Amino acid sequence: MTRSVAFSEEDPARVTGTDGVARLRVHGLTKRFEAVRALTDANLEIEAGSIHALVGENGAGKSTLVKIITGLETGDEGSLLLDGREVRFSSPMEARSAGVTAVYQDPKLFPHLDVAENLLMGIQPTNLRGLRLDRRAMYQQASELLARIGVGIDTHTLAVGLSAAELLFVEIARALSADVRLLILDEPTAALTPAEADQLFAVVRDLRDNGSSILLITHRLEELDGLADTVTVLRDGADVASMPMADTERSEIVRLMVGRTLAAEGRRTATAPGEERLSVADLTSIGTFDSVSFSVHEGEIVGMAGLVGSGRSEIAQAIFGIAPYDAGTVHVDGAAVEVRDPMQMVSLGVAYVPEDRDLQGLVTSFSITDNVALPLLRRLSRLGLRSRGREREISTRYTEELAIKAPSVDTPTSSLSGGNRQKTVLAKWLATKPRVLILDEPTHGIDVGSKAEVHAIIRELAANGMAILMISSDLPEVLLLSDRILVIADGRLVAELPGSDATQESVMSAAASNAKQTAA
Repeated sequence: MTRSVAFSEEDPARVTGTDGVARLRVHGLTKRFEAVRALTDANLEIEAGSIHALVGENGAGKSTLVKIITGLETGDEGSLLLDGREVRFSSPMEARSAGVTAVYQDPKLFPHLDVAENLLMGIQPTNLRGLRLDRRAMYQQASELLARIGVGIDTHTLAVGLSAAELLFVEIARALSADVRLLILDEPTAALTPAEADQLFAVVRDLRDNGSSILLITHRLEELDGLADTVTVLRDGADVASMPMADTERSEIVRLMVGRTLAAEGRRTATAPGEERLSVADLTSIGTFDSVSFSVHEGEIVGMAGLVGSGRSEIAQAIFGIAPYDAGTVHVDGAAVEVRDPMQMVSLGVAYVPEDRDLQGLVTSFSITDNVALPLLRRLSRLGLRSRGREREISTRYTEELAIKAPSVDTPTSSLSGGNRQKTVLAKWLATKPRVLILDEPTHGIDVGSKAEVHAIIRELAANGMAILMISSDLPEVLLLSDRILVIADGRLVAELPGSDATQESVMSAAASNAKQTAA
């Protein structure tokens, strides 16, 4: 491979591409990490002025491919051609200077700098021959960049005060501060509401219509209909198909991703709930949620839906003792509990799987065994000495029961795919033998095959009598699994719907209408 080519402002290929030449052509790309092949002879061709979807299970090689395209990694074999010219980027800044940039699902902004400072970091306008920052010009340029994507964010606002959607739009506007040939969006809607996702897609379409190419990576296949022009499927580090999206059924994409046909999931069949396992009454955390009351019974899956920021996770964290609450009562198995901390709740048979599995659910440098054993150390230790044999026995059992794919239980969780890390968090808490399981975004950021496996685990746990409270932003998931659905808006429980009759429209209508009423 050659070094990247410097493009002049006059070069017509810089924005529009060359007629008949792909915007980006990846040919025969191979990448090894010691004994593991992340990519094997992978190929990808993205046309100028198109939206190209890249899909695949966790571990299929998508992230490695993006890292090589943007200069974070170097391929061992193969080539990259940008508008017909061979390139090899040694850093994201070098890729950016050639018009290739990536925006990830967790925007990396400086929280205590404002929007304009983040937008123009490293390229701030100056005066006095570069000796002084021209703040007036900086805010004007930042406003112009945001206006290009139709977003009205105050450029003086600190990044720490922005919503997930606003953070994403700032990142996209920052990408537009250079001439964008190829914009890579990695799971961009993971933390967005449906309305915010629609706003993002309008921006993406506008960029395409103005000549930019978009590489969209997503696990939400329903987003591709009417948006993507072409879809490429990666499996086990190789491309298995590239197809026009308009001619491709979603079921065919799923089959190509997982290498098999997944049975269509039906809605959960309602069953008579057993004894009450968990209940809260008038639970209140001033400024976060107010007077929330509900119950969860043995063998029941209660879904909790609502817009991002509505207070759903905060309610769960208060129940589990992660965050304090100001008023209200919590009952476990009919007995009132003065919640103090998570270990107290674990001892009462309550477990909580957090939304952020890597930050809150796992110690990623630890092995599967060490993670599964964490909540059990006191129970398994004798005279302060750990029982390594017993720890391995328990982790092996749950690794087999949950079908965690790993070379051994000594494998560091950092090397596992997203779906297998999620199942490791489940194993960790199921090993405590809970009667109540709180799941916060149980399939966030995992592929369609792993998602089906996690759904099957949740159904089986409920069938065996566990009481499950499931928080999810994925409305189809809520509708598939829930016996009842609690809708939260602005920290209040605004509706309770039977799972058998609820629709996406009825859930969103309850969440949005009550949020508007509260705001008014």
